[in-house]
Amino acid sequence: MNSPAPASATALVPAPAPAPDLTPTPTTRALAWCVHLLVVGLLALTAGRAVADGRPHAGAVVAVAAACALVHAVGPLLPRVRRSRPAAAWWLAAVGAVWAGLLVLSADGVWVAFPLYFLQLHLLPRRAGLTAVGATALAAITAFAAHRGAFGAAMALGPALGAAVAVAVVWGYQALYRESERRRRLIEELTATRADLATAQHTAGVLAERERLAREIHDTLAQGLSSIQLLLRAAERALPDRQEAAARHIEQARQAAVDNLAEARRFVAALAPPALEGTTLADALHRLCATTTARHRLTARFRLTGDPVPLPTAHEVALLRVAQSALGNTVRHAHAGTAEVALGYLGEHVALDVVDDGAGFDPGRLPEPDPGSGGFGLAAMRARVDALGGTLTLVSAPGRGTALTARLPLSPAGPETRTGTATDTEARP
Repeated sequence: MNSPAPASATALVPAPAPAPDLTPTPTTRALAWCVHLLVVGLLALTAGRAVADGRPHAGAVVAVAAACALVHAVGPLLPRVRRSRPAAAWWLAAVGAVWAGLLVLSADGVWVAFPLYFLQLHLLPRRAGLTAVGATALAAITAFAAHRGAFGAAMALGPALGAAVAVAVVWGYQALYRESERRRRLIEELTATRADLATAQHTAGVLAERERLAREIHDTLAQGLSSIQLLLRAAERALPDRQEAAARHIEQARQAAVDNLAEARRFVAALAPPALEGTTLADALHRLCATTTARHRLTARFRLTGDPVPLPTAHEVALLRVAQSALGNTVRHAHAGTAEVALGYLGEHVALDVVDDGAGFDPGRLPEPDPGSGGFGLAAMRARVDALGGTLTLVSAPGRGTALTARLPLSPAGPETRTGTATDTEARP
């Protein structure tokens, strides 16, 4: 099987495809230079000893050593050798052939076998590399024995031990390299997964925020605009005979528009509802009932039970919005004469009840909510209450009015404690 390009050979040939980015680092460049310098240094040592010792054929040894160094230096300079394994194999064969000629002339050429082991193991497939290393070791042992005129076990020990060390080092490096690549790919996958998760969370957040904005608009701006529309219709019916009544309806519509504008400004600024600013939830509900009574043909009364305790802002906002939406539905659909809003502190829970004596309806025959027709009412109430770990209960029957109860825990509830709604049925669009 093909082995990846090692650090020490990154200047010679690339890694086998498919390979990751192996841009040489200072460390890999240093290792490559170490191999090249070791080859050149051992060749220079062989040539130097031949000249210094006055050995026969010293000139030939110097020439062949220089030729071997030249052939070795050509490899990293040729683009084809850097890009192609077959070309690298031919280059190694040329280096080996010149080196074999050096072995014939000098026994000192045996030591060049050690850096050749590394080049062969790095640049050739595993089986071919092992075969080349074995052939190189055998050539070194044979040449050394020939120059000594005899063969002994000690003569084979050096080249064989060098080959074993080279194999162990290169295979160990390749194992570390493969593990490093696996880790790199795993990190890339984790990074991609985190990016996908962040995108999914962002999308979910956008959708949740859109849903929240839809609920806020329905419970504030839409309710206010609906009230203004009803008041202006009443003023239109009073004209021209009952101008005082028409003027009163128009004044109430103007005040509703002022209140709605304040809601819109606070809504844009992402602040708490102005009805809760500087006051308590009970007072806000009391004013809501008084305003509803003054503007519509409905008598709305407020009742407080239990000892009030401080509530989280989210709880107060949710209960106020539920009351606004419930009374809005009563005004538009119930044809009721009276409605009662009750806020009760019940130990571990706070409950809001909205009861009217209107026409009622059959909860089991309600259509699916249609946002296009303004049908966010009870769906928005359900979502608000469920998000805070509470329950929403609805009881109604034709001709018997409607009773809606929102119950919230006084302590925050985690996702595992949320129970959703009780009867949880949408009453009116």
